[in-house]
Amino acid sequence: MLRKSPRLAFLISLLSLLLRSSASAPAPHTLGAGSSLSVEDHARAFLVSPDATFSCGFLEAGNNAFSFSIWYTDAANKTAVWTANPDAAVNGRGSRISFRHDGGLALSGANGTTVWESKTSGAGLSVSLLDSGNLVISDPSSGGGGRTMWQSFDWPTDTLVPSQRLIKDTTLVTSQRLTKDTTLVSRYFYLYYDNDNVLRLRYDGPDISSIYWPDPYYGVFPNGRTTYNSSRIAVLDDTGVFLSSDNLRVVASDLGHPGVKRRLTIDPDGNLRIYSLDPSTGGWTVTWAAMAQACSAHGLCGRNAICVYQPSLRCLCVPGHEMVDRHDWRQGCRPMYSVPNCSQEAPPEQRFKFVEVPHTDFYGYDVGYNASSDTFEHCKKLCLEMCSCAAFSYRPFEGGGVCYLKGFLYNGYTSPNFNGNIYLKVPIGFDASAQSVSARSSEGLACNPDGPEIVQGTPDTFRASRNNAKWSYLFAFAGVLGVLDIIFIATSWWFLSSKQSIPSSLEAGYRMVTGQFRRFTYRELKDATGNFKEELGRGGSGVVYRGVLDKGKVVAVKKLTNVAGGDEEFWAEMTLIGRINHINLVRIWGFCSQGKHKLLVYEYVENESLDRHLFGTDRTLPWRERYRIALGTARGLAYLHHECLEWVIHCDVKPENILLTREFDAKIADFGLAKLSKRDGAAGDSMQLSHMRGTTGYMAPEWALNVPINAKVDVYSYGIVLLEMVMGCRVCDQTTAGGERLEMSQIAQALRQVVATGNVVPLVDGRLQGQFNPRQALEMVRISLSCMEDRSNRPTMDDVAKALTACDDEDEHPAYR
Repeated sequence: MLRKSPRLAFLISLLSLLLRSSASAPAPHTLGAGSSLSVEDHARAFLVSPDATFSCGFLEAGNNAFSFSIWYTDAANKTAVWTANPDAAVNGRGSRISFRHDGGLALSGANGTTVWESKTSGAGLSVSLLDSGNLVISDPSSGGGGRTMWQSFDWPTDTLVPSQRLIKDTTLVTSQRLTKDTTLVSRYFYLYYDNDNVLRLRYDGPDISSIYWPDPYYGVFPNGRTTYNSSRIAVLDDTGVFLSSDNLRVVASDLGHPGVKRRLTIDPDGNLRIYSLDPSTGGWTVTWAAMAQACSAHGLCGRNAICVYQPSLRCLCVPGHEMVDRHDWRQGCRPMYSVPNCSQEAPPEQRFKFVEVPHTDFYGYDVGYNASSDTFEHCKKLCLEMCSCAAFSYRPFEGGGVCYLKGFLYNGYTSPNFNGNIYLKVPIGFDASAQSVSARSSEGLACNPDGPEIVQGTPDTFRASRNNAKWSYLFAFAGVLGVLDIIFIATSWWFLSSKQSIPSSLEAGYRMVTGQFRRFTYRELKDATGNFKEELGRGGSGVVYRGVLDKGKVVAVKKLTNVAGGDEEFWAEMTLIGRINHINLVRIWGFCSQGKHKLLVYEYVENESLDRHLFGTDRTLPWRERYRIALGTARGLAYLHHECLEWVIHCDVKPENILLTREFDAKIADFGLAKLSKRDGAAGDSMQLSHMRGTTGYMAPEWALNVPINAKVDVYSYGIVLLEMVMGCRVCDQTTAGGERLEMSQIAQALRQVVATGNVVPLVDGRLQGQFNPRQALEMVRISLSCMEDRSNRPTMDDVAKALTACDDEDEHPAYR
């Protein structure tokens, strides 16, 4: 048996003491290069803010999964307020966070692969966790407290902490999480600024995308918001007030209590809430929520499913339907009966009947709407005779009611406060007696059984009953809504009827408010165009004519060719297209569908199309206008791909379909026509078309591969257009010195050389005579090259718009010297 020497025993004791003191020592708030933390040591924080309010380090994100996050130190459950890798947790063995010697903060997985990094570099940098909860990488040598190279406040995940701003280029997204049965709940809910400068909540799932807050039923102004702002900034302050530049102001119920630690989080159920930390327990209390009823959020229960309170939030299938996936309600429900074919010769009343589901509605996807004078029987008749009508919603009022015909059943909810019913269109032999929603309530699965309850003030200041609070809120809201309606209508009338001089853009905005999407007769459009006399242009989808409506409004009328489906299907598609509204998209005023005549009525854009200005020999488009057109086109396509109620793939992006206003603002034309063309079907965000669409020279390679088409075909086409704006000529016309046409692979290789060397001058349109911004030109070439990559490697149009916006920081574009 070995005996320890006194000296060895002393050294072991000293080492043990040093290790214990090191483990118990508080984490620093600033670290220099070379610092790191292993995931096996996750019990220790990587950094702690100077006042110890915030900590950052590894947090458990599942079974043997961890994330690098920031949290309130005193919170019992260490709820993350920021996460470096919200989409990809790292392994509980071998992973590490490191502040490298090159000045980059990096998170590596078990195999050493970098899964996230700050993308900073430089000598002498430091990383600090501030008292605000902001993780900052700075250069102390810059003076004045150091220059910030990167900060977590610029990259929010699902939470804002006090003083952290949400701006136009940032978004809060629900975090991924594992449920009790290990089902992954995806990041489907977003808080962001829309193109109309309004702060909104949107569900963006695999099948549908729709805005649900502020309540889309009322519109912007009745909800107390305004579109007339350009700052797009929202912030939660230290007192519990959440302010937004669109006129939103909300307060936490514990407003005025000093020293309260709060956070604003978009939760996995799609609701936006303010939480306050209880210092005695370390738990969180909800002190404000965007929606008092969780079922107001969209997408919670999937297609043909209803969100109900029993008493917690639950999902149910409508009568005659069953769950698609017992572990995921977002997959919705499918019918347990065969739907009769619409082409059968028997009258519809002999093939269909209706099942009533009381106090229930499905928001959106209306294929028809009749005003308050409609009767129940007429509404029923309309749905019965319309093949695409799956159900109708009827809301009775004195002297009539409102009728909504539904093409799809999404965003369903049941509430005893809803004054209306949904009527499902089912086969005549369907037995409804055993299929009522109430009879099937036990089959509902709880979506959020432990949903948080809002604490309405402290016990000594507010003890009003929930019922009284509800009715007080409703009466107050109704009063405010009425006043806003009167003010808004009167103001709009005054502006439109007065002779005062106002900006044309503002006047156009007011006129758009009073305009409406309408259905024209063929005779009306024939008269408006003078029997289709003045042709403006033509393409694969039809011919465009100039027209003047009876009130003197100049419009563009397109005669469509190769339109699939009958009047009902065309009406359904136009109902969706007619809702699309963006400053960089040509506005659609209405349509005509009479037998073989299918026409669209657009706003008239007076400055012709981009190709006339870009490729014409008698004019040179200045660089400033080129860049603005490139940015506007990117924003318009990003709206179509990411923000519409239904995703829209253009399928024919080219200069001829980019129209220009008098101020050279871009407006994309012919969007939505791919869905009107003859097609085989659609699935999710991809669709299989029966024939190739687009124009030679702008078509993505996958068109020839017979694979489902997605939005990346537009990204490819946009990349070609972007390069043409730099060069001032058609890409497809480029040839070698020997006169042979260049292949796209050769063009891509040349672009890589330009990006690598940074020498963009030889590529830029010579007609500009050096008057261009070299930084912007190089960025446009880089983006164009990335758009031509393989489909999986192309950026999204949202990414493209953000990249171009980042370079659009100068009012005057300097000439190259």
